[in-house]
Amino acid sequence: MTNHLEHTQKTKELIDSLKTICSNYGLGNAGSEYKIITEVFLYKFLNDKFLYEARKANKDLKNSNQLETDIQKMKDANYQYMLAKIGTRAAKLKKTHFISYLFNKQNDAHFADIFDSTLIDIAEFNINLFSVATIGAEKIRLFDKLSPYIIESSQKSPFCKAIINKLVAFSFEPVFEEKYDFFSTIFEYLIKDYNKDSGKYAEYYTPPTVAKIMAKILVPQPTQNQILYDPAAGSGSLLLSLAHQIGEDKCTLYSQDISQKSSEFLRLNLILNNLVHSLHNVIKGNTLTNPFHVNDNKNDLKKFDYIVSNPPFKTDFSDDRETLASDNHRNRFFAGVPTVPAKEKDKMAIYQLFIQHIIYSLNNKGKAAVVVPTGFCTEKAAIALAIRQKLVDNNWLHAVVQMPSNIFATTGTNVSVLFMDKSKATNQVILVDASKLGTKVKDGKNQKTLLSTDDEKQIIETINNKTFVVDFSIVVDTETIKAKSYSFGAGQYFDTKIEYSNLSPDEFDKKMKDHQANLEKYFAEGRELEKEILKNFKGVSYEKS
Repeated sequence: MTNHLEHTQKTKELIDSLKTICSNYGLGNAGSEYKIITEVFLYKFLNDKFLYEARKANKDLKNSNQLETDIQKMKDANYQYMLAKIGTRAAKLKKTHFISYLFNKQNDAHFADIFDSTLIDIAEFNINLFSVATIGAEKIRLFDKLSPYIIESSQKSPFCKAIINKLVAFSFEPVFEEKYDFFSTIFEYLIKDYNKDSGKYAEYYTPPTVAKIMAKILVPQPTQNQILYDPAAGSGSLLLSLAHQIGEDKCTLYSQDISQKSSEFLRLNLILNNLVHSLHNVIKGNTLTNPFHVNDNKNDLKKFDYIVSNPPFKTDFSDDRETLASDNHRNRFFAGVPTVPAKEKDKMAIYQLFIQHIIYSLNNKGKAAVVVPTGFCTEKAAIALAIRQKLVDNNWLHAVVQMPSNIFATTGTNVSVLFMDKSKATNQVILVDASKLGTKVKDGKNQKTLLSTDDEKQIIETINNKTFVVDFSIVVDTETIKAKSYSFGAGQYFDTKIEYSNLSPDEFDKKMKDHQANLEKYFAEGRELEKEILKNFKGVSYEKS
């Protein structure tokens, strides 16, 4: 039986050792570090996954104690037959692509060139399987050359040797039977230092606990053959959690994100979690101005069964504002396009555009969960109000959850999650105020709120069972929401509590006498204080100014 904790620790140690190598060669915290770490990690994963599948595809290799040596001895025809049997379950590798092959070449005077050319050859050999695309259909390949990040020529080969020596001493083979819980933890650890706020979009990493809550509320019952979408996918944590809830073999993922780094992270995430079949749907590009995924007739955007998203809240989109407000996008942005603040362009509320895009991209029975600033739930400004009206008037609003403060360590903005359902059978909406749940902890310089398993369960079961809990949740109908100016704030619907006490006439008289005695005491103290003040100011005169 696989020791889950042991393999998690060993995998994290591999990641740490690769970061140490980068630091030793002057690349610690450099912009290139994330590419080196993630690409080397992925190379090792693909190498070991190929060997794992080779054992299953060729009975002569099943119990081999020198697997890579035996593969090197295979006749070319037999090797090609094995590649065909493995199919898309692993990357296609040539015999010269294996880590063991590079290990035996490490004393070559031009080892850095051999190392780089191997990565590029693997990328080109698997371009159709593992690339992600841009809007312009340009393919972003799996690997790039890594030694050019080392400036000093004499250090390039030693750097590549150090990497190979770390990789050859580790094996992924024991963990390939592990599932999402293992690889989601490893992925989070792998990218935690590199998923910072940068570029035009803020690349927030959605906490796994929030992703889990969203997935289990969206999909409370088994389903299959679903298409999922995230228009601001980031590293894909929301999509992966939802796919795991449905079943990785029962759904297909679609995504778009303006950040190339995020697209590369998402690709890695999909590969680690056995969702390679969705890689060709990962698009790097601007979702708002150029949404990529269209229907089969090419006359409208593609409509999806499930959409999850944690879009950027506010950023500078001033260059594209007028384009988005044009007639070409009017149907999609039905509530309007936010204005650009005159003094703070980076405060444009583009999350409102993403909400509208998500509503437009749901099919007639589609469901969605979107992270929004909590202020959106009660904001009276025209666009926010129009979006809320659309959801309520069409009976698409399923639930709203106000999350605890600092649930995202990277932003102090309080957040809520909107749940939409275009197939609702009733006009009921459940509103939850979970702001008091969780435990406050320090995360570096930031404070963070962690939800326990019981906290998660309480939120999920309250919504899925439509349970009323005093000061926590309430079920209301759409007419009640309309009467409250379309407010989604749970607290505005909670009853005001007045405490009553049953007193006998004698008890009442006693309480009144006690209050009267206290008042007389306070008045007497006040008169004495007044005399003292007058005494202290006796004889003081004031001149007119």
